[in-house]
Order: sequence, then structure tokens, then C-alpha cells
Amino acid sequence: MKLNETLWNTMDNHNLPDEEETLHDHMPGSLETPLRPDAFAMPDEEKINIIASHFREIMHTLGLDLTDDSLKGTPNRVAKMYVKEIFHGLNPIHKPVARRFENKYKYNKMLVERDITLYSSCEHHFVPIIGKAHVAYIPNEHVVGLSKLNRIVQYYARRPQVQERMTMQIANELKEALMTDNVAVVIEADHLCVMSRGVNDVSSSTITAEYSGLFEQDQYRNEFLSHIRSK
Repeated sequence: MKLNETLWNTMDNHNLPDEEETLHDHMPGSLETPLRPDAFAMPDEEKINIIASHFREIMHTLGLDLTDDSLKGTPNRVAKMYVKEIFHGLNPIHKPVARRFENKYKYNKMLVERDITLYSSCEHHFVPIIGKAHVAYIPNEHVVGLSKLNRIVQYYARRPQVQERMTMQIANELKEALMTDNVAVVIEADHLCVMSRGVNDVSSSTITAEYSGLFEQDQYRNEFLSHIRSK
């Protein structure tokens, strides 16, 4: 892979159902997740009540019988899932605190955390993105606990996303947390907006990568890639 490369799904755009798909599917925007200035002025419980009300109307419009025992609790379950779970990373109060520790061992080689399970949601269709993240850094004066690497990945995954933005957000957060530019992030993921709708391609996957600092050099980048490919 080349520096900061993005490997896209291999798809035949001529088979896409309309021009909107061709123009907008998976096109990255700003590095920041687009949020209104008042995004967190409303308490979570109020958000849950409003979302449940709207989702109930969606189900009713689809013709579902909301008096059925299996369906009547669904609007509230979906609303709680949105606010408390799958979009949990939208609210900065949930941002993990990556406490730095002095690098007492003077460890200056590569540290790789691979196969971090990742669940996110496509911001264009609100369906799952499922994959794995591989992160690495070469420490200077500080290190962080291993679990914080996983938590940073999960924080940025738990929001409506595009994979390119998520990759860069994770890399930037790691650089800030670790106080080093020597960071690499690779994400491999399946997008259900490709698999379960549209082109219905169940065999393709998407790989995105971000390298900075020493990882811009072939020697370090290739070592990192060899670690994540070995099993």
C-alpha cells in the first residue's frame, strides 16, 4: 500500500441504480463529524423520547401493527440504542481520557494493536459498518495503556461515519494522546450499504490507511503491514 492510500470497494458504477449513488456514496467531507452547535443541549432522555416518537411513525407508515407484542416496544428500543449505544461516540463527554505514562523502559520500537473489533454506521444510509482496526505507534517520552487504543477506536466508530474520516480521526487522536507523530492506522471493513442494498456485493471490502511520522518511511510502514498480515 502507498502512503495514506485509500483502497476503495471494487464496484461497477454503471450498475448503480441512480446518479445520486454515483456522486455521493462514501464521499468523505470534513474531517470533523458534522454536528450542529446545539447538538448536546438536549438531555439524552428527551432525545430518546423524540426519536422513539418519530420511529413509531416510520413503522406505522410502513404498515406495521404497533399493537403486536413483538413490535410495540421497538420504537423505544431503537431510540435507546441510537442514543446510548451505536451513536454513543457523538457526545464528547464520552471521549476516552488517554492517560499518559512516562516511558520508563525507554522502549522505542513499534507497538502494534491489531484486530480491534469495530462497529460503526454509514452516515449515508444508517446501516452497519463492521470491521477491524489495526493501530501502531513508536513512543517517544510517553506511552498509554493498551485498552486506551481500543477505546479511541470505539469512540470514533460509535457515530454516523465514513471510513476515510474515521481513519483520520483515530490517527489524529492517537497522535495527540501519545504526543508523537509516529502513528499508523489501517481499517478493514464491510459496509452493509454495499452488501445488503444497492449493488448487493457481498464479496468486496474497504481498506483505508493513515501513516504519519516515521511510518511515512517504507521501512516502518512495511514492518507494520507485515505485523497485521501475519497470523
